[in-house]
Amino acid sequence: MEYTYHIGMAGIVLALLSGCGQGSQSTTPATLQEFDVMTVAPRDAELYFDHPATVRGQQNVEIRPKIDGYIAEILVDEGAQVKKGQLLFRISNPQYEQEVLTAQAAVKRADAAVNTAKMQIAKTEPLVKKEIISEYELQSAHLELEARQAELAQAKAALQNAQTNLGYTIIRSPADGVIGTLPYKIGSLVSSTSEEALTVLSDISNIHVYFSFSEKQFLELIDNPKDQPIIHDVLKRIPPAQLILANGRVYTERGSIETTGGLINTGTGAIAMRALFPNKAGMIRSGSSATLRIARPIEDALIVPAKATFEVQGKKFVMTVDSANTAHSVEITVNVLPVGDAFVVNSGLHSGDRIVMKDVGAIKDGDKIKPRNQVAITTKR
Repeated sequence: MEYTYHIGMAGIVLALLSGCGQGSQSTTPATLQEFDVMTVAPRDAELYFDHPATVRGQQNVEIRPKIDGYIAEILVDEGAQVKKGQLLFRISNPQYEQEVLTAQAAVKRADAAVNTAKMQIAKTEPLVKKEIISEYELQSAHLELEARQAELAQAKAALQNAQTNLGYTIIRSPADGVIGTLPYKIGSLVSSTSEEALTVLSDISNIHVYFSFSEKQFLELIDNPKDQPIIHDVLKRIPPAQLILANGRVYTERGSIETTGGLINTGTGAIAMRALFPNKAGMIRSGSSATLRIARPIEDALIVPAKATFEVQGKKFVMTVDSANTAHSVEITVNVLPVGDAFVVNSGLHSGDRIVMKDVGAIKDGDKIKPRNQVAITTKR
């Protein structure tokens, strides 16, 4: 009987303790985590197509000698900016100087012969008029003059040719540009058949940027459902291009797409393209590497920040928030090309949906949250 009493008292104590515990839980409200939430709304944006590119000067000219000889003078340095007609090199070859002297002497001799023939005509004409000598002598004198005049013309042509060859010993710049490397030094023997050019002159006032589009990218870029393009308007549809330099900086000048290849490379599936950029300051040099960027504007796109997404088994998700502030994971599909640090949503979201902007890894499907800093991004760019 005493044993039973102790058991009963223990049960009463346990019941009281249990009641106190339940009362304590019911009086403490649950603490909800706060998260930044945004309302998805359509806005304008741009997709960027980036392509590895190579840069070439508008004109790259190999400077080569037309004659054999030794380099006597190098009058420019590597990387120098030169003007059209500026003296670059002198080639030493005494043979051409001697040929000029010889040709000049031949011209003088032929000129003297012409003058002699003219004197003979002047001497013969009065005698013919007085019928002292026959007309035949005068005709012979005229023919002699023509022969000597022909010899004079030939001598002058030879002189001009010799002077032209001598002129080849002086090499001038054929255009404005920048001097490349100088593989030969003073005293080097050079000729028109030398393996290397004396230098390469690059006209970089404008630059050509060469790159390639995949067939799919090209079609996406020119596609416009409102107005199907015709072939001669294709290039006009492509927006101005940007150039990302090797150091990551964006070149200040915009470029235009000039040409496109008529054939698709069957091995790579690419279309060769060329863009033209102004380069008056000479900042970009021929042979540089860069990235060509073309922006494609899109209208009324649903944009979500990259930090608002997470991936599960290769699929992309966001956390939506319903009217009861309950979070739900929703699968979305996005454009392959990001818009900066955000994505263009193709499916899975609708205008007016609310999503968690960041720290989505701290939420589970079905969790209640407390929205904070609710924003609706509707500004069009």
